[in-house]
Amino acid sequence: MATYSADPGEGSSEAPQILFSPPTVGSKQQSSASSTQPSHSQSRVHRRRFSRSGHHDAKHIRFQAPAQGNAIVSSASSIYLGSYGHSARRSKSSIAIADNSAPVFPRVSMSHSHLESLLQDLNLDLDTYGVEELRDGFFDASFLKPPRLDHDDLMKDAEETLPIAYQKKNPLSPKHFLPRQWHEIKGFLRAITTTRAGIKLTKSFLAFFIAYILCLVPVISDWLGRYNYIMVISTLVNHPGRTIGAQVDGAFLTIAGTATGLGWGAFALWLSDSTSAARRGYGGILAAFLVLFMGTIAALRTYFVRMYQLVLCAGIAVLYTCLADTSQAIDWGKLFSYGIPWLFGQALCLLVCCLVFPDAGSRPLAVALHNAFGVMQNGLILPQPDNIMLHRELAWTFVNLSQVYRDLALDISVTRFRPSDVKMLRNLMQAVVRSLLSLKMESHLFDNFERTRSANSATNHENRSGDFETGSESSLTDGEAVIDIDEPVKRPTVPRTDSGERAVNLVANKLSKPTSDLLSCMRSSLARCDAVLMDMSGYRKYLGPSKSTSNDIVGSVTKIRKVMIRYDEEEDSLMNNPALPPTYSDHPEVVELFLFVHPIRQAATSVENLLVKIMEMQQRHPRWRLYLPSYPWSKGLQRTNAQVRHDRGGLTAGFYFHTQTELAKTMRGMANIYKPLPRKPNPKEAGEERLCVERTNTIGKYEEEEDVAMDRNSNISKKQRFRYKLWIVLHRLQGFETRFALKVLIVTSLLSIPAWLRQSRGWWNENETWWAVVMVWVMSHPRVGGNIQDLVTRALCGALGAIWGGLAYGARDGNPYVMAVFAAIFMIPMIYRFTQSSHPRSGIVGCIAFVVISLGAKANDGLPSVAHVAWTRGVAIVIGVVSAVVVNWVLWPFVARHELRKALAAMMIYSSIIYRGVVAKYVYYEKGEEPGKEDVERSEMLEGRLREGFALTRHEIRLRGPFDPLPYSALIAACERFFEYLVALRQSSLFFHPHYITDNEEAGESLLSYRRDAVAAILMNLYVLAGALRAGRKVPRYLPSAAHARSRLLTQMSQLEAALAHTRELERVQSGGSEGEGRKWSQIYSYSYSQSLTGCVKELEMLVAFTKEICGEMGFNPVQLTVGDEEPPPAMVRNEIRTSSNL
Repeated sequence: MATYSADPGEGSSEAPQILFSPPTVGSKQQSSASSTQPSHSQSRVHRRRFSRSGHHDAKHIRFQAPAQGNAIVSSASSIYLGSYGHSARRSKSSIAIADNSAPVFPRVSMSHSHLESLLQDLNLDLDTYGVEELRDGFFDASFLKPPRLDHDDLMKDAEETLPIAYQKKNPLSPKHFLPRQWHEIKGFLRAITTTRAGIKLTKSFLAFFIAYILCLVPVISDWLGRYNYIMVISTLVNHPGRTIGAQVDGAFLTIAGTATGLGWGAFALWLSDSTSAARRGYGGILAAFLVLFMGTIAALRTYFVRMYQLVLCAGIAVLYTCLADTSQAIDWGKLFSYGIPWLFGQALCLLVCCLVFPDAGSRPLAVALHNAFGVMQNGLILPQPDNIMLHRELAWTFVNLSQVYRDLALDISVTRFRPSDVKMLRNLMQAVVRSLLSLKMESHLFDNFERTRSANSATNHENRSGDFETGSESSLTDGEAVIDIDEPVKRPTVPRTDSGERAVNLVANKLSKPTSDLLSCMRSSLARCDAVLMDMSGYRKYLGPSKSTSNDIVGSVTKIRKVMIRYDEEEDSLMNNPALPPTYSDHPEVVELFLFVHPIRQAATSVENLLVKIMEMQQRHPRWRLYLPSYPWSKGLQRTNAQVRHDRGGLTAGFYFHTQTELAKTMRGMANIYKPLPRKPNPKEAGEERLCVERTNTIGKYEEEEDVAMDRNSNISKKQRFRYKLWIVLHRLQGFETRFALKVLIVTSLLSIPAWLRQSRGWWNENETWWAVVMVWVMSHPRVGGNIQDLVTRALCGALGAIWGGLAYGARDGNPYVMAVFAAIFMIPMIYRFTQSSHPRSGIVGCIAFVVISLGAKANDGLPSVAHVAWTRGVAIVIGVVSAVVVNWVLWPFVARHELRKALAAMMIYSSIIYRGVVAKYVYYEKGEEPGKEDVERSEMLEGRLREGFALTRHEIRLRGPFDPLPYSALIAACERFFEYLVALRQSSLFFHPHYITDNEEAGESLLSYRRDAVAAILMNLYVLAGALRAGRKVPRYLPSAAHARSRLLTQMSQLEAALAHTRELERVQSGGSEGEGRKWSQIYSYSYSQSLTGCVKELEMLVAFTKEICGEMGFNPVQLTVGDEEPPPAMVRNEIRTSSNL
């Protein structure tokens, strides 16, 4: 081959460069033999590099040299592969053999077949001529021509990944608005009449209605004062539609917050009235105190979710104290006009919660457990088509089990379940869910293979004997290959051989019935577990299962153990059956059957452990008992109960961001854990080098400064340590918490100015305009401000509440009976919207608007007029709602697609960390560093948290805005599949490990560079994609080909396995003439092991494709060809990439 290089600039005086390289001739050993020549100068091999001084835009035209003899030369055969050193080095492995003599191993061939679609139409030459690159921190990246992808096909595939919520029509569309409202009304009526939602709504409405009626009684309203409706507001903020423990916790927090706000406001009022000078500038004093207090509680609202109710009530109280009835003459009675009604409202809510259908916390736990068992039983209905929705339900069940335990441990509860038992129960149920997620949904184990084989043979014979011209309309058999030019080329079905058919039938006949019995027993055992737990909770007659389901848990334990023993006996007899082939090289379907049944057997062990725990709980005969909060206080500040999470709004984003924070903390400790392997195998010789390897050699400057500053034994001065800690505080203040506090300060301060000006003080106090500032505080959210739909809905609810409140008073000039009827008609659906729907903030706006206008008009006897009271207070409430939403649009807005891009970037980084950890700990570990029980448990914990992050990323972040959600949804799905392959890889590596890597040092060294390239290519791709998503930049057109790196590794592994096959056969004969069960299972799981690694590569290609759809592709100016020139063939370009040390 010749390479012509010329400067593209005009008037270039540099002569063209033509480089010739010989084509590949002969075998690999012949090519590498030149490295053994005595002359050092003759054996030097250099890769051509461009000059650093210029000509970076030089164009190259490659001319294919004629092939010598009959040798077939690929288009890429003359490209030097690898980053070469100063001298050519023969591969350290002396056991490599020629390509043409290497047998095809099934595990490698199956993985190669999966890579065919990724490397199609590329005739790649994998010959490196025995040259390797072993330098630390470098890897050889292969850059292939990106495949041409059809955008329509990609989007069609992406539609299948969309959640149901994203497939809804535009809610503001006139065509769909009224039908949607009618559908929601029917759903509301059905929910309150047939489900527990009706009881919850009854409790919430009852407390409100009692307080509302009390405010209509003249004697009580006069005694409570002008702001008697604060009692009604109190019953709404901490409504009794929750558990008793949550109600007690909320009562304490709301009363404490109200006292704090009133106390701070009273101190500000006292100081503003302390001197004559202070009286003249009382507005400035109140403003200063208000700004300081609101900024503090706004930050606390974001830092500690548990304090939400406290800071919310504190903010309302301090705004009332500083902004209501402002004047130079202080009326201290207004403090009692607010505090006493609030206390009565909380007492009323607590009374209703404890007396009307009390729920002490056991029902939410029972509902979560019952639903989890239902999903797990559905996951054991095998075989079935690969159900995406079932997989998502299992993943969400995994997340929900953790949440329900936290809710139980956070508050006071009265239940038969001890929190410690619930924690163990959660772990065991999550283990079952984890095992179900690893099951294969489809299998031919239960099919009639003989009948299928006979039918296929007869059909094939008829098709072969028929006339193809006249029979073109006949149906095609399974063995025929159909080529569709509009679809990717699929591999034709490989017909079974007679030996393969016999092996498949043998496995099916031996294991089909034991496996079916095992599945049936597991389903019945889970149903009995559900029955026992529902009996203990006392909600079986409301939730299920039916009385026909037995609660004999002891019998289930005995039965499942018998079934497991019977299965193990059949499996052992099958493994020792002489008819079973000693190797599975020609029987991939046998391997698939084993990989289907063995995870089921492992899942049975998880179910057995769950049965034993539930049997222990049942035999203890627990009684109802009061349990105090047991969740750790430090963690409890970041959590709150389910009803508060709902009422505060932004439940979806709140869930998601907290999970991301937890993931970031967990992954931060793993991101920089890297210790390079010693260059010398002898510990004595490498002792000095090992001592030199410290954490500061492998981490960044920031982590090094942190370690030094936080180490008390370090030699830095106190001043430096203090400066670092001060920097940490200032750096933390740059987060979203401080931004939210600043937004609250800006809006509340600007809207409060009329309260302290003499010319506006009159109408401010008369119209109670301070409710505008209160609504800003109530509607503000640290994360999600709302979109145009939220703005319209909340403003509409506020206006509707004001109008209905005015009508309630004006209908009969304040007749209490009429007002009570109007309140019931309006507040029942509005309280439901606030307490149970997915739009709580619009519901609370409507509730507050109705209460303030109707009872405000009642307190003022309708003066100056009902219309005046309604429109002035209604406009104030709407202004507060609009201001809260608009300021979130203008200042540091929450943009769903931007947050989703950052979330996906983070999940890719976390996936890369998990991938690196799995490969290092479970795949390519050294002798004596095999993964133990603690490593497996830690990996399962990390996988659980990452699974929770994926579930919340898909389900919780609402894709809102004028953009296409399809590539985002597809990218999330691809990330999940990549992660599932990592989980399968870890599980397979527990049964299989390529022992020749560790047992044979020479073989391990020969694979070192291939393993490095395969791992580093995936890590590099994930890092680049995550960076593009994080920064919103385009993805480079050419990325390191992980598929090609994987293909090179598989080829080298095939050669090693061929060379070592004879040695393993001798060991097998010497050990007794047959492989042990462990060795056979190792052989079986080698397929799953290899397919998981190859699956990661396949999903990586999808990650690249959909990331380019989101961020775009970074192009370049193409080569300008002259007339008559042909486009040069796509060639593979190899380059040397310097990667960070943690690769």
